[in-house]
Amino acid sequence: MSVDVISIPRAALHEQVAHRLRQMLVENRIAPGAKLNERELSEVLEVSRTPLREAIKMLAAEGLVELLPNRGAIAVELSEQDILDTFEVMAGLEAQSGELAATRITDAELDEIKAMHYEMLAAYTRRDLPAYYRLNAAIHQAINTAAKNPVLSALYKQVNSRLQSLRFRSNQDGEKWRIAVEQHEQMVQALVKRDAEAMRAVLLSHMNNKRFVVIEQIHGSGGNKPASNQS
Repeated sequence: MSVDVISIPRAALHEQVAHRLRQMLVENRIAPGAKLNERELSEVLEVSRTPLREAIKMLAAEGLVELLPNRGAIAVELSEQDILDTFEVMAGLEAQSGELAATRITDAELDEIKAMHYEMLAAYTRRDLPAYYRLNAAIHQAINTAAKNPVLSALYKQVNSRLQSLRFRSNQDGEKWRIAVEQHEQMVQALVKRDAEAMRAVLLSHMNNKRFVVIEQIHGSGGNKPASNQS
């Protein structure tokens, strides 16, 4: 029996590489401010430098990476003011998404969110932070999609990309992680009841708590100095 060799289109390959790099950045395997070493990343990801460079350009467009003239690329490091400003905008986008989703969500979309929520709870029970975060992010994305507003979705994606690694790290505190899970329970209940006001309120509270935790972590580590590579 012969086996046909299936080539992966270049576009698909660099998108796959971008996805893997994005995970590394979000999960802090590439630290904020660190230089992206093309040789090392090519070896780790087992790809040539051409799709890797295309992937890095994608992440630069998302605001996760900064391209420096004649110096390659570095992982973006936000200043405290950048973080405050971005969370302020993101809280509004999340709240608007939740409010609209509560009135527009379909039964099928709600069932999918509930299924992801139960998977997320299982990841929380295992204290599997990477799995928890991926499901968490998927739930927030699904809520935004259920709002059925393409302009809102485009803004959400653009702003959220700047905060992904910070949102990931904000769940590393046990008590605050528990509170975040409780708020997700409240989100599901608000969606079930089609309660737009409750959905808006819980998402605003959820994002304000995230902002507080992130700023607290910055001060705790002494990392509140302005970053030189703001984006």
